[in-house]
Amino acid sequence: MSRNLSRWMGALALAWTLPAGAEEWPQPPVGEATAATRAAQAWVRQALPLDDPADFENATRGFVAAIEDPRILNPDGSVAWDTQWFAFIDGEAPDTVNPSLWRQSRLNSLHGLFEVVDGIWQVRGYDLAVMTLIRGVEGWIVVDPLTTPAVAAAGLALANEHLGERPVTAVIYTHSHGDHFGGVRGVVDEGDVETGRVAIFGPHGFTEEAVSENLLAGNYMGRRGSFQFGNQLAPGPSGHVGTGLGQRLSVGAIGLVEPTREISSEGETLVIDGVTFEFLDAAGTEAPAEIVFYLPEFKALCTAEVVTRTFHNVLTPRGAKVRDALLWSQVIDAMLMRYGDDADVLFASHHWPAWGAEDVSRLLRNQRDRYRHVHDQTVRLANHGRTMHEIAEQLEQPAFASEDFSVRDYYGTLNHNSKAVFQHYFGWWDGVPANYHQHPPVAASERYVRFMGGAEAALAQAIESFEEGDYRWAATVFNHIVFADPDFEAARMWLAASYEQLGFQAESGAWRNYYLTAAHELREGVPRHVEVGLGSLEFLRAVPTTDLFNALAVRFDPARFDHDPVEVQFIFPDRDEAMSVDITRAVAFPRRGRTAEPAATVTMDRSLFDLLLLGDAELPPLLEAGRVQVVGNGAAVAAFLGALDEFEYWFDVVTP
Repeated sequence: MSRNLSRWMGALALAWTLPAGAEEWPQPPVGEATAATRAAQAWVRQALPLDDPADFENATRGFVAAIEDPRILNPDGSVAWDTQWFAFIDGEAPDTVNPSLWRQSRLNSLHGLFEVVDGIWQVRGYDLAVMTLIRGVEGWIVVDPLTTPAVAAAGLALANEHLGERPVTAVIYTHSHGDHFGGVRGVVDEGDVETGRVAIFGPHGFTEEAVSENLLAGNYMGRRGSFQFGNQLAPGPSGHVGTGLGQRLSVGAIGLVEPTREISSEGETLVIDGVTFEFLDAAGTEAPAEIVFYLPEFKALCTAEVVTRTFHNVLTPRGAKVRDALLWSQVIDAMLMRYGDDADVLFASHHWPAWGAEDVSRLLRNQRDRYRHVHDQTVRLANHGRTMHEIAEQLEQPAFASEDFSVRDYYGTLNHNSKAVFQHYFGWWDGVPANYHQHPPVAASERYVRFMGGAEAALAQAIESFEEGDYRWAATVFNHIVFADPDFEAARMWLAASYEQLGFQAESGAWRNYYLTAAHELREGVPRHVEVGLGSLEFLRAVPTTDLFNALAVRFDPARFDHDPVEVQFIFPDRDEAMSVDITRAVAFPRRGRTAEPAATVTMDRSLFDLLLLGDAELPPLLEAGRVQVVGNGAAVAAFLGALDEFEYWFDVVTP
């Protein structure tokens, strides 16, 4: 009997003897590694020099002190960070964690204040990112003040305790991602920024890009980010072990204080509190707005998030603008050519530094080659007519990736990044006509399951694939069954088991978190009871008014606008600003400034408007108190506000 016929006979027999119903189907494994996963982990142990101590020596070098209390608390008493979350990461890797990722997580779990060189220190291990403190003439120059104010304040206090009390004289945001600016209010007072006592520097376009990622697309990106960062996973050997880029994001409300000066796209040299900074533009690499810099007095190169100790995401799983891998490699090469022979130390906004010109140059060169390799080989194979998925399967890791842990797939992956390069040049479509106008997932899944002989037959065959260790294919089939029939409990549990094994095997922390969160939601349901704060007053009040109204335009649902086309204007006396909104049956188009003949004018302080948007104030009492005035067609204003959607954060992802 042929292998295929044998499989079909077995599948038909299982389908015949086991009718639908979760209690009557074989139960999948939960929380344990299968034989196939154990074999995959053993292969990793054999293939990589996991016992190489060099990274551990560098990650502990210059240790000064750690924060004594394991917990860092937010002002409301909630926990922003707890070093005990990852205390279990020690010793040999369990079978439920890729051994290479386990090694990376051990390194990322090291926490405390570390000296880079005399005059430069880093606070590491209390957030996803790293905060750097540079000693200026008058005080501290803070680089990337983490995600939330509590951890940033705790890190600064640790430095002041052990290095001597110094005021903060300047803050540098290296790029526009929230884990590098959200904690700024923990290290500076906004009043000191307004009076000029503290300067804040950022790359050109910083505010626009920070707002774009955190406001315009924030709901969708935040929900997918909960998978990427594993927010709902409990730390443990079968759960959260880190992201590869760092352990996890600290918990709390992010803030934003706009830069007082943005660095030119041409790059520039500035003296900040007596320290010379040679800034180099890196926009379009890891972030749409990003800078790196060299400190000649210290012979130190800061690579921000352009060069870290991982192969990064060219397209992040949470969703963002696709990044330019070619440009990324060219910016790294510019750093190599300009500073590779001079820099004695390289430090970044994640992970630990590299010391010595030889190690600095090797790190820069291998990182450069990693991005150039995925770019050139993807485009080469595309020009041979290969499709996106074919390329991702065909590409192999470059040889140096088996020797240099700093370019491993701990965050981004070769498979995912090659698809991102393809998208950058050719879009989401692979050129195959059948894939151009496909049915949406539910409709397609219903057809697939019907063609497979029904849900029970499909499930039986997929269980066989699972038991053979083909978790990718098993997950594909189980997913079709779930999307065709979300109430088929057995299919949901087997899909969860497939995702779990894929997560256990993943070297990328982001992939692991995504798979394990998917498994968790299939088993436990979407945690709709968990409150998620997508906005904070501190962040919102820093958002330029034009950007805020662009975000409102994204919420406009034309089908709910029960009014003729109209123009409404908003006046904000506290900022001496005005916005007009041209509302049609298709769009709510905002423009800065007043309009000649508004149907209605709404006057209030922008600070009140922020409170209304966050739900911390209600309009009727403000109207009665005269704090909000509406002149003209009040019905038009009501129709506009009534047509703005409220987004549900906990939308379904792994089920229809």
